[in-house]
Amino acid sequence: MRLNRSTDIGLRVLMLAAAREGDLLTIDALAEAVAVPRSHLAKVVQRLQHLGLLDTLRGRSGGVRLAAGASGASIGELVRELEGASEVVDCDGEPGCPLSGGCRLRGALRVAQEAFYASLDPITVGELAAPPVRQVLLSLGRYTPSH
Repeated sequence: MRLNRSTDIGLRVLMLAAAREGDLLTIDALAEAVAVPRSHLAKVVQRLQHLGLLDTLRGRSGGVRLAAGASGASIGELVRELEGASEVVDCDGEPGCPLSGGCRLRGALRVAQEAFYASLDPITVGELAAPPVRQVLLSLGRYTPSH
């Protein structure tokens, strides 16, 4: 299974925000730190804000930070949400699969996909940003604490 690029970016942003412990991070600083285009990052940040995982503040001294309680968010649940209801294979696409009437592969792949998510369920955002990776996260991009 392969994660969408936006899911990967979202996880990196949350890890970085968790490591920075409430400091405000600008979109530009985040984009530099996670090495993605600003426009793509802004869309991901907006989605994470709508999911209640990031707080955003507008204005000249604004930025984003991890929302209260977001460090306890399950990575499995988060990946499910960010990936959507997609399946590993598209059996109903164009052209449709000629085996779809009696194939067992689709069901087996659903079970495997859920096992993948279930293995991520006990892991939290905060755990992903804990030492020793915290020091690496803090070294990414330019960083000046807001307090």
